[in-house]
Amino acid sequence: MTRLCLLGCGLMGSPMARRLLDHGYTLTVWNRTPGKAQALSTSGALVASTPAQAVAEADVVITMLEHGGIVEDVLFNPSWPGAASGLRPGSLVIDMSSILPEQAQAHAARLATQQVSHLDAPVSGGTVGAEAGTLAIMAGGTDANFEIARPILEALGRPVHVGPSGTGQLTKLANQMIVGITIGAVAEALLLAQRGGADPAKVRQALRGGFAESRILEVHGQRMVDHDFAKRGSLAIQLKDLHNAMHTAQALAFDAPITQHLTNLYAQAAEHGFADLDQSGLYCELQRHQGR
Repeated sequence: MTRLCLLGCGLMGSPMARRLLDHGYTLTVWNRTPGKAQALSTSGALVASTPAQAVAEADVVITMLEHGGIVEDVLFNPSWPGAASGLRPGSLVIDMSSILPEQAQAHAARLATQQVSHLDAPVSGGTVGAEAGTLAIMAGGTDANFEIARPILEALGRPVHVGPSGTGQLTKLANQMIVGITIGAVAEALLLAQRGGADPAKVRQALRGGFAESRILEVHGQRMVDHDFAKRGSLAIQLKDLHNAMHTAQALAFDAPITQHLTNLYAQAAEHGFADLDQSGLYCELQRHQGR
């Protein structure tokens, strides 16, 4: 059985770790906040004190970290010591964090000098998908590395190989553009309906099954109706991903006016104290625009 390591045991990493353990994998975990990793020991995970120690015996290393800067730090910072110093030649790193495509490509090139393979495989589906094993997984890298990773990724969700190194992250940015824009559309539509005297819950119900149907209307729309903005996937992370999308668009000389407008709205929401809410908390910022 392939020996696994997971670096990052937060909102997404912890349920992913439990699924891997449930599938019988030997799993070593590490987290910057040790208590989050230690909590997985009762499920059968081995707990390491440094990234390098965590990866020392692993065939496959999975990272699930907040952003590209942290991924680079955990992999390469000698003061931890970083994971790269403990990786074995022939091992595979699967970065399931959401980072810039150019960062994924740079990490892949740097690891290749150590004879370590790399796959960028970010996910969509939030904590609900992580717990249920239904994550959408977008993988960039070689065919061979994807085939090695496939059975592991299938324990977590539905993996699709989308192209060479960096394209997994590019696909995740496309996903986050669609998610961020659609959350804004659903929030604005429900607020308009409410202003005109309609019941937002009934409006959402009426729209289900028509051309406006979406996972966003189903899940985030219900959160808006219930005013339940407890964090599942944070508005701050959504904003980070939209900034990454705009950075990538500019690097490709691609004009993305809709994404730019939504990025501005999410930034305003963060400035007004909504950063630690769920992404559907953009509703609160749009509500604030209406003066109520």
